[in-house]
Amino acid sequence: MSKLRSKNSMLIFVSLCSVLFFGLAASANAEGPVSLPKTMLWSCYDVGASGYVQASAIADAFSKKFGTKIRLLPSGTSIGRLMPLTGKKVDCGFLANEVYFAYEGLYDFSAPNWGPQDLRVILAHPTTIAMATTKDSGIKKPADAKGKRVSFIPGAPTLNIKGEAFLAFAGLTWDDVQRVDFPSYGACLKALIEGKTDVSIVSTTASVMYELETSPKGLYWPAFPPEDKEGWKRMLKIAPFLSPYPETIGAGISPDKPVYLPAYRYPMITVYADADADWVYALIKAMDESLPIYEKAHAVMPFWNIKESGVPPADAPFHEGAVRYLKEKGIWNAEHDQWNNERIAHFKKLKTAWDAAVKDAENKKIAADKFPEFWLGIRRSTVGE
Repeated sequence: MSKLRSKNSMLIFVSLCSVLFFGLAASANAEGPVSLPKTMLWSCYDVGASGYVQASAIADAFSKKFGTKIRLLPSGTSIGRLMPLTGKKVDCGFLANEVYFAYEGLYDFSAPNWGPQDLRVILAHPTTIAMATTKDSGIKKPADAKGKRVSFIPGAPTLNIKGEAFLAFAGLTWDDVQRVDFPSYGACLKALIEGKTDVSIVSTTASVMYELETSPKGLYWPAFPPEDKEGWKRMLKIAPFLSPYPETIGAGISPDKPVYLPAYRYPMITVYADADADWVYALIKAMDESLPIYEKAHAVMPFWNIKESGVPPADAPFHEGAVRYLKEKGIWNAEHDQWNNERIAHFKKLKTAWDAAVKDAENKKIAADKFPEFWLGIRRSTVGE
């Protein structure tokens, strides 16, 4: 009996030591060593995409600096990138605007098996996207798009919602322009050169834009000046993840000729709200400390510095573990806290409405294919969007 008691005492002692060890690790400050798992799995955009290139560069840096082996799980669809995160098959996702749609319960995520997802961002660097037009179009500012041909891609909500927001900046809607449908992003880019459209929603670094810049038609980027407070207010009502950014990189743009354009976050390192705060803290710390290794891997990699990638707005609130690190580094302030808290409160309101909608739909026996329309009606009456 005494041996059993002795064995139990030893187990308790070991357990207490483990608790103490992990407690100390959890309370480590920003100056302490990084503690990462030996292996991780990340979902990301498919091979060839900028998001894949960036995730690969960071994974390589982690291997060199911390000995952590990371495997990437690429996918070309929003659901394909988010589903592994939902099912806890990956540690985090390098995602795009599917974060916003999932958080808000929109588009694919308005289906009964989805609904608003309680996501959190760890880091997300800014990148711009804008209204590309030609010099001979007569469009010098967003309001000049009225009555003009504007590209639209059915089935591409991440681009179309930005187009809607850009029009809203000028007090316009899709009803005020000639909507021209194209089958793909690439097709709407070529359409500018071919004269089949007047405006396309594109990235400033798209290769076709450099071609357009040197063509007889020329390239022009209408600006979205931050001093137009009312315009930005209208735009943010449609797409609250956008912010003004003085772009210096891209076709027809340089440090000598910057243009204020809407910025969004891509890619966003994303987890669910219940992700372990200490693991998130360690990940953002590792991102910060390994920046010198991966920052030269791609033109946009320097934007991963936490002063740019660790502040709102983003498509979802920042995770508490990330906020803790950012506060310790003097990056996070009261204004950022207010933004984060407002987005979290917004989600709680949405989730309450969603739960009520699901229950109401069951009582009314609303078919699954009719549910998204039913939910979106309730969502509009709940949050006014």
